[in-house]
Amino acid sequence: MSSENLPQSPEQSTARPGTDPSGQPRKPRVAVVFGGRSSEHGISVVTAGAVLRAIDRTKYDVLPIGITTDGRWALTTDEPERMAIADRKVPSVADLAESAEGGVVLPVDPGNREVVYSEPGAVPKALGEVDVVFPMLHGPYGEDGTLQGLLELSGVPYVGAGVLASAVGQDKEYMKRVFTSFGLPVGPYLVIRPREWQREEKQARQRVADFAGEHGWPLFIKPARAGSSIGITKVDTFEGLDEAIAEAQRHDPKIIVEALLRGREIECGVLEFEDGPRASVPAEIPPVQAHDYYDFEAKYIDSTPGLVPAPLTPDETAEVQRLAVAAFEAASCEGLVRADFFLTEDGQFVINEINTMPGFTPISMYPQMWEKSGVSYPELVDRLIQAALNRSTGLR
Repeated sequence: MSSENLPQSPEQSTARPGTDPSGQPRKPRVAVVFGGRSSEHGISVVTAGAVLRAIDRTKYDVLPIGITTDGRWALTTDEPERMAIADRKVPSVADLAESAEGGVVLPVDPGNREVVYSEPGAVPKALGEVDVVFPMLHGPYGEDGTLQGLLELSGVPYVGAGVLASAVGQDKEYMKRVFTSFGLPVGPYLVIRPREWQREEKQARQRVADFAGEHGWPLFIKPARAGSSIGITKVDTFEGLDEAIAEAQRHDPKIIVEALLRGREIECGVLEFEDGPRASVPAEIPPVQAHDYYDFEAKYIDSTPGLVPAPLTPDETAEVQRLAVAAFEAASCEGLVRADFFLTEDGQFVINEINTMPGFTPISMYPQMWEKSGVSYPELVDRLIQAALNRSTGLR
């Protein structure tokens, strides 16, 4: 896909851009919101740093807002260079906040988009109107529809999926249920809900044993509503089950058990254009030799370059692109999605999951796939902002 064949980004937004104090039209203000209360806090900061570097400052005003791990909305410094992994450690909003106590407030009033900053004992300070929010949050309390619901109540446009699609994309159980209802292929899985483990632990353990008897070991024990491969354990025998469940439940009381699918890991990006969603060239995630599977460190610390485009036949490429767009539509997504698949040993694609706010640094797979499809990283960021500005909030 070449850039000449792609629809051009709209030059002007239909959303009201507002005026400056002199009454002159001003640039749209983009609030980049990142961090959050989930275990993916640090990766969210890294992602936001890349976006802050890429936003065209001649076209947009930018307001960086970080959410601390305890939920405080903090005004942060606009210093993307401080938002990178260093010495194998991820950054945090607490390191970037301009104050340890000050808070940012977004009014829940569709007629008022003015953001206010306040500190104890000080007069609140108006930060101006926000025209669009770029939510770079990963995991619960941000990527799962909660922030999207707040922004809908506030009447503020935002990048990416709406409330329903965000919630479906975060919950691996209901994601798979939606995909199955639309005829998309998913692998074998089992869900253990918190009440079941608390009240009927013996029966729950037996269900896992029966599942392993049907599909074999190893099994993958995962938090049902987490990402970035956090909290996942590969279990080779029944003896490791309790420890794996405890680890998953540190991140989510509901867990999902998945059977091993032998095959290649293939990803495909979906981006919404003026004429509808399109799929990028796919990528392949090669095995990381030092890791047993694609865990957090393999993904972010010891990662090896993905193969972009993936070495697939034309028919395989067309099929995974078709399935990626079908998954986007099935979950009622908007803006962007990364769809993750296994190409099994018998040549079938099985969808593992979608990510409604995928990793978004220039070296992340989603931007790389679109780079090879003719959309540069800065253009990708601009397209998403413009699409959000041109999309209404509320029912649509």
